[in-house]
Amino acid sequence: MSELTDKLRKEIEDAVITTKDELEAFRLAYLSRKGQVTQLLGKIGSVAAEERRAFGQQVNEIKQLAQTKFKEAEDQLASGQQASRAATDDITLPPYPITTGRLHPLTQTLDRIKQVFYRLGFSVAEGPELEDDFHNFTALNFPPEHPARDMQDTFFVRKSDRPDEQDLVLRTHTSPVQIRLMKTQKPPLRSIMPGRVYRNESITAKSYCLFHQVEGLYVDRHVSLAELKDTLIMFVQMIYGEEVRYRIRPSYFPFTEPSLEMDVWWGDEKTGKWLEILGAGMVHPNVLRAVNVDPETYSGFAFGMGVERIAMLFYGIDDIRLLYDNDLRFLQQF
Repeated sequence: MSELTDKLRKEIEDAVITTKDELEAFRLAYLSRKGQVTQLLGKIGSVAAEERRAFGQQVNEIKQLAQTKFKEAEDQLASGQQASRAATDDITLPPYPITTGRLHPLTQTLDRIKQVFYRLGFSVAEGPELEDDFHNFTALNFPPEHPARDMQDTFFVRKSDRPDEQDLVLRTHTSPVQIRLMKTQKPPLRSIMPGRVYRNESITAKSYCLFHQVEGLYVDRHVSLAELKDTLIMFVQMIYGEEVRYRIRPSYFPFTEPSLEMDVWWGDEKTGKWLEILGAGMVHPNVLRAVNVDPETYSGFAFGMGVERIAMLFYGIDDIRLLYDNDLRFLQQF
């Protein structure tokens, strides 16, 4: 009898039930009135009295095993049938669109700017966004009471009255990276400095409290203003095309002398206008002295541009806030 019960137990355990027909076949084979479990129960009376109790327990265990397996298979088939009726699994419905990610227009513009300056022989340097007063102002020819400090509304992280402790600010430009580069490397230097900068300004269609800059620095012997102009002209032509209209006009920055700004013409002949895209100039001798570079031996030029302004002109965007709203309807156009 033990061989019989062991064989039946193994059959039930190995049974595969994946369809309703297989479920019904399992019930008929093992749990119906003529099933094998019922037939085995009928043989209890023919077993010797001393073995009857043990045999009955084995048969009951087999019966519970078969009932449990039947119930689990029944529930599984029922849940699968219910799920197949869900509207989301209706094969006649159109599928959900599969969207692919893409680079943000600011990232695309920054990559385009980098590629231009790579071709012009510039490397890339980076620095911290939290700066001290020396790197953000003093080394760039901003004395403590200099009125030029008012040109940039600053986010102060720590304002200190102690003479041995500097103010900490969110950098207002990426020019501090130029200072760090000149302090750690000797000329010749030719590098651009991309990164986020922060200004405590009102948010409007043309200004934002944070934006991105790309600044450039070239320091070597006998660097001239003509080289700066030639670099800027090649840049705007490589970004906007050789037919771009541009102009270069005098300006003022504390850290360059002489200083200039560059504009491009945006729009048609009648309704268009000049838009400023960057500021530049020859590195001020005081800036070179602040990093122990002899201005009698070396000269250089520097420039800085806003990535947002370049992107807005390139793509025809009229509101800077669109670049930060994270609206997929806008971003999917690029």
